[in-house]
Amino acid sequence: AGPALFFSKVRHCQVAFGRSQGNMARSAQVSFSVLFFVLVTSVFSEVLFKEEFSDGDWEKRWVVSDWKQKEGTAGKWSVTAGEFYGDAKRDKGLKTSEDARFYAISAEFPNGPWSNEGKDLIVQFSVKHEQKIDCGGGYLKLLPDGIDQKTFSGDTEYSIMFGPDICGYSTKKTHVIINYKGKNQMTKKDIKCETDQLTHLYTLIVKPDNTYEVQIDQKKIESGSLYDDFPLLPPKEISDPNDKKPADWVDEAEIPDPEDAKPAGWDDEPAQITDPDAKKPDDWDEENDGEWEAPLIDNPSYKGEWKPKMIKNPAYKGEWKAKIIPNPEYIDDSAVYKFPPLRYVGIEVWQVKAGTIFDNFLVTDDIKEAQEFAKKTWAKSKDKEKKMFDEKEESKKKKEEEERKKAEEQNKKPDAADEDSDADEDDDEGATSEDEGLRKSAKSHDHTEDIEKDEL
Repeated sequence: AGPALFFSKVRHCQVAFGRSQGNMARSAQVSFSVLFFVLVTSVFSEVLFKEEFSDGDWEKRWVVSDWKQKEGTAGKWSVTAGEFYGDAKRDKGLKTSEDARFYAISAEFPNGPWSNEGKDLIVQFSVKHEQKIDCGGGYLKLLPDGIDQKTFSGDTEYSIMFGPDICGYSTKKTHVIINYKGKNQMTKKDIKCETDQLTHLYTLIVKPDNTYEVQIDQKKIESGSLYDDFPLLPPKEISDPNDKKPADWVDEAEIPDPEDAKPAGWDDEPAQITDPDAKKPDDWDEENDGEWEAPLIDNPSYKGEWKPKMIKNPAYKGEWKAKIIPNPEYIDDSAVYKFPPLRYVGIEVWQVKAGTIFDNFLVTDDIKEAQEFAKKTWAKSKDKEKKMFDEKEESKKKKEEEERKKAEEQNKKPDAADEDSDADEDDDEGATSEDEGLRKSAKSHDHTEDIEKDEL
C-alpha cells in the first residue's frame, strides 16, 4: 500500500505541474521537487531497530556475551518495570541485577546491516537509575557489521557510544563518542546527564550535513558541528616544523633602563637586625648555654635588592612564531557523519550498584518516528511514574519516622526497668536485713533457753 500511495501522490503532482505555465510553472517545479523529497523520505523512512520488552521473547532477540563469565564477574540481566512505573507491562525494561559486575548484551537489526549514507541517524532509548546509582554507566553502543555477539566486550569496536555515565561527584555526563577511522573520538563539550531515580529519554541525532544534536526528555541539550566538536580531522594548517627563529631575533619586550642609577645610601640598611625587644631568659646559664645573643628580625627599613626600572626595548621585534603551512597529513572528508554499515545495538557497562533499567530502544532515520515513539512510551508513563515514586518516597519517610519514634520509646524503657531493678535490690537488701535480724533473734532465744536449762 505504501508504494502505491506514493506513486499516486507523485502522479497527482505531475498533473498539477502540467497545468502550470510561465513563472507559475517554475514555482510549481520547485514546489514539486520539495514535495517529491518529502514524499520519498516519508514513504521510505526506516525503523532499523525497536525494543520495548513488552513480550516474553526478548531472550530470543538479545544475546548475552560470554565476556567475564569465567571470571565470575559477569552480571545477570532481568526484565522488569521496577519498583515504580507508569504501566506495569509497558514499562518493562532490561535491568542490571547484581552489584559490582560487568554487563554485556546485544541485539541485531532485524533486517541486517544498514548504512546511514545520505540519511539522518536517530538513536533513542530510556534509562532509569532506580537504585540511585553511585558509579556506573547507562549508555548504549551501536556496533558495526562483523562483530561476534558472544564475545562482545569493552574492547569490541563500536561506531557510536551514547548515554549517561555517573561516578561520584566528578563524573556526571552524557557520553557522545564517535569512532572515526578506527579511533574513538569523544566530544569536546561537557554534556550533562540526569542523576535522579526516574526514567529519562536520551536521543542522539546525526545528520548528513555533519551536524549532531543531543536531546534529553525531548529537549535539546546540546548541538553543533561534528568538525568543530569532535577531533575527527587533523588541522588544515600547521606551524612549519622546519622554520627556525633567526639568531638576531629580539623577543624581549622590555629591558633594564641603562640610564637608571641606584640611589645613594640604598644599601645602608641590612636585611635583618637584632630584635630590640628581646630579653635574655632568667634561667640562661652562660657556662652551659654560651653567650646569649638576641634573635634577628626583618629590618623594616631595608629597601631590598635594587633593580633598575624596565623600559620598552627599542629593538623588540615581537613574539616569534613559525610560519603557517598547509598540513600535509590533512585529508578533507565531506561525510564524517557516515559510518560503516551498522548492525547491532549493544549495552556494555560496569556498575558498582546495580538496578538500572534500559528500555524503549529505537534506531531510525526518521525524527518524526522517534518523536511519535517517545509519545507512546516514555511520555505516556513519566507523570504516572513520578506520582508513584513520590507516593513510595512519602510512605518510606513515614515508615522511617515511625521506626525512629519507636526506637526512642524503646530507649526510654530501660531507664524504667533500671528503677524497678533498683527497687527490687532495695527490697532484697531490706529482706536480707530482716532475715538476718530474725536469725539473730532466734539464736538469742535458743541461747537463753540453754542458760535456763543449765541453771536448772
